[in-house]
Amino acid sequence: MDLRGHPLISLLVVLLAPLASGDPDGLERVAEDIGFLDAGMSAPYEILPDYSIPFIGETGFSTVLAGIVGALVVLGILILVGRSLRVSSES
Repeated sequence: MDLRGHPLISLLVVLLAPLASGDPDGLERVAEDIGFLDAGMSAPYEILPDYSIPFIGETGFSTVLAGIVGALVVLGILILVGRSLRVSSES
């Protein structure tokens, strides 16, 4: 696995995550404008609600940390899927 770009990507995440917009995304905005936002069901659980770490609060650091956690989870899932595909193709 080649991780030469890892430091650059990590630096970009740390520098750019606090600049993320606090405004709702397009779908949420339309639901709010039309008036059915509250009619939707909320998720049964939220691991990283609103891209923040719950015990830290909604700060720039919390957003950065949530981004790193999310990226590591996705990386872990991709590694597991890749290994399982490699094992199944070898047998």
